[in-house]
This record gives sequence, structure tokens and C-alpha cells, in this order.
Amino acid sequence: MAGFNKVVQSYDEAMAGLEDGMTVIAGGFGLCGIPEGLIAQIKKMGTRDLTVVSNNCGVDGFGLGVLLEDRQIKKMVASYVGENALFEKQLLSGELEVELTPQGTLAEKIRAGGAGIPAFFTATGYGTPVADGKETREINGRNYVLEPSITGDFAIVRAWKADRYGNLVFRHTAMNFNPMVATAGKITVAEVEEIVEPGELEPSQIHTPGIYVQRVIKASFEKRIERRMVRQTGHSTEGAA
Repeated sequence: MAGFNKVVQSYDEAMAGLEDGMTVIAGGFGLCGIPEGLIAQIKKMGTRDLTVVSNNCGVDGFGLGVLLEDRQIKKMVASYVGENALFEKQLLSGELEVELTPQGTLAEKIRAGGAGIPAFFTATGYGTPVADGKETREINGRNYVLEPSITGDFAIVRAWKADRYGNLVFRHTAMNFNPMVATAGKITVAEVEEIVEPGELEPSQIHTPGIYVQRVIKASFEKRIERRMVRQTGHSTEGAA
């Protein structure tokens, strides 16, 4: 990369340096706002024994689910098993180590990691297996669990627009986990729909400042729908969801 220009021209460049045993934090929610091309590149590289942090693990054959096919993920930190039968199978068989984390706690663990906060107290999970082995404390008459924050060797995100300096704008539901994930990686790679020149993004509309981002790549997206829901036709509504 020359100076502030963070644009790379290939997926090989985008994921250069990813090695076996590293931790990857991935933005998106299900199949919404996921960095499809970066995930595909990890599969292509064959990198193994990864710890992957994401809300869930995609679906069978798409999204993060493709990394389960060749057993590239050693540990999954997630809040939802979701629609992925292979994820469920590997979890129940003990092939895959899974750390199930309440969704709001997972979001805050990533945000805190990006903000340089090593841990925080939350009431969520107190008195449940989520709190096993963790420090607890009573504060103002309420019990809390100390949760460590999360950072990763790589953070991969999907954004709508970026400039060459790495400033990112997310759109609609891609605002899910992506903005916080973008702050929590030693190397953050953003896969974007459009790259513009510096100064073209309205400063007040930038969600992630370029200081957090090391690499930007332009890509096209399949934008697959996880579960299509349509209105039932006909006169009868019996049995309609």
C-alpha cells in the first residue's frame, strides 16, 4: 500500500498474512451484510484451526458455513446456531468447539475490544452456565458477570462505500455487526460495493474512520436471501404464517 491508499486489487492481497490458528471476526448477521468474497478467499486458502467470531455461521453451503465443510473452523464464538445443519451436527458431535454468547453481550464484547476496553460487567447471563468460571460482582444490589472483550488477528466486514483512505459507510441492515467488527481487528479488511475518491463521502455520514481499516477491496455480491418469505395468494388464509 502506498501512503494512505488502502485499496488492494486481489483477494490474495486482501487476506495476505492469515495463518492457521488465527482469530477472525466477521461482520454480518446470517447472510445479511456478510463479506462473501473474503469468506470465499479463506476457503480457497485452506487456512485451518481458526477461531471465528460472528453472530452465527451462515447456512449450509454459503457464508461462513463453507468454512465448516473442510473443518477449517476449530472454535466458533456465536450467539445463534441458526439455519446451519452442519454447524449443529459438528457442535453436537464435539467436532467444533462452540462458545454460545448472548447476542447483546457478543456485540459489546467486540465493541469493547475495538475501544481498548479489556472487560466489562453485565447482568446478562448471571446465574446461568454463561457465567460459569467467570468473575461475578454485586454492584448497587444487582449481580453482574465480568465478560472479557474480543479482538481478532483479522476483522472482515462488508460495507456499501469506501474511499481510498479506508473510510467506510454501511447501508441499511449491513449496519448490524459490521461497524463494531471493523474496529476490533489487528488487520481489518473491508469488502465494498463502491470505492470513491477522498472527499466524496460526507464526513458526517462516515460510520467507520479509515484509521481502523488496513485494506479495502471492491467486489460484487450475490446477496442471497436466507429464507424468502412471501405473502400467500388465493382466497384462503388457512394455515398461513
